[in-house]
Amino acid sequence: MRTKQVNVLIALAAVMLFSFSCFCISRMTQTSNQLINCRNHILEFKEKMLRLKNKTERNRQELIKALSKMKYEMTQRKNMSINLVEKKMNTLGKSETASNTFEILKFFFPHLRKAGRIYPDVIIGKEKTGVSFALGISTVNRGNQSYLKQTLNSVVSRMTPSEEKDSVVIVSVADGNEDYLKSVVDMITKRFKRQLRSGSLEIISIPAFFYPNILHVKQSTEDSGRSESWRIKQVLDFCFLMLYAQPKAMYYLQLEDDIIAKKTYFTKITDFVHNITSKNWFYIEFSILGFIGKLFKSEDLTDFVRFFLMFYKDKPIDLLLGDIFQVKMCNPGETPHVGIESSLTGEEQDSKELHNSNTFFKNDEHHSLEKMA
Repeated sequence: MRTKQVNVLIALAAVMLFSFSCFCISRMTQTSNQLINCRNHILEFKEKMLRLKNKTERNRQELIKALSKMKYEMTQRKNMSINLVEKKMNTLGKSETASNTFEILKFFFPHLRKAGRIYPDVIIGKEKTGVSFALGISTVNRGNQSYLKQTLNSVVSRMTPSEEKDSVVIVSVADGNEDYLKSVVDMITKRFKRQLRSGSLEIISIPAFFYPNILHVKQSTEDSGRSESWRIKQVLDFCFLMLYAQPKAMYYLQLEDDIIAKKTYFTKITDFVHNITSKNWFYIEFSILGFIGKLFKSEDLTDFVRFFLMFYKDKPIDLLLGDIFQVKMCNPGETPHVGIESSLTGEEQDSKELHNSNTFFKNDEHHSLEKMA
């Protein structure tokens, strides 16, 4: 009996031990699975942290590059010290006196009498004054073709430092296309930083309200009307530019945006002007091409502009220049004399009228860049 009880106890102990072992094994398996899951979570978290770290590093590098670029641009702007001035209409400042030169426009254009102050929409530059020469370049959008950069490069690069100091080149954007204005400003501020910084180069834009309604009417007609509209607008563009340049210099030289200046052109022009013994001259012609290369005394520009505005609908500006020459300098029945060299050998005469014995500018009326070079 006792032996039987012992066997039962042993069997019961064995069952309990087996059950406990199974329980322990089950718990260990469960714990192991939990540990594996935990390890996987840790590895996944580690991988995410690593990706986040890499992304943060990339962001940091991009931020460093952006900050470096900003720092470089700020340094460039500081070094340039151009002091660019952008003025909108109805801003005044120190240019109030100069803006009075535009008041004569109200006499010819009634629509301007209610416009208030007339002045360029935008001025970029130092508004340099008190120099001997102002050179005016009027530019418009020519579509895919543009010669302004080549023109400016030839005009400014062929001046000596002293000549550049005593002159100002004015680029007048006579086009309502804001993208074209921006392209001109971008090109000049990148390619001609030194000239902008010194004040020897300026950019202006003509306000759209300046032009009379006749231009808008003609632009809506056929090709002949558009051609006539372009001719009329060119006269007005030059008049506006002349009035802006008048207070800046003693002399004004008219150029266009598709010419190439010859070497030492400016030295020859200044030498010629300074060596004239007589002050009784009307204008000086340094090119036979249209209105290009015509030099005026700034004090006379208002008279020229008045004449041009009286007849701006009738003829191109170069023909109007010939008309005013006939009116001012010639008596009826006389043939005007051109130049300073007399037809008599060894004789020289006063430069009363104009000079066209030298051509200092090249131009192609069909706007072929190959022929300009």
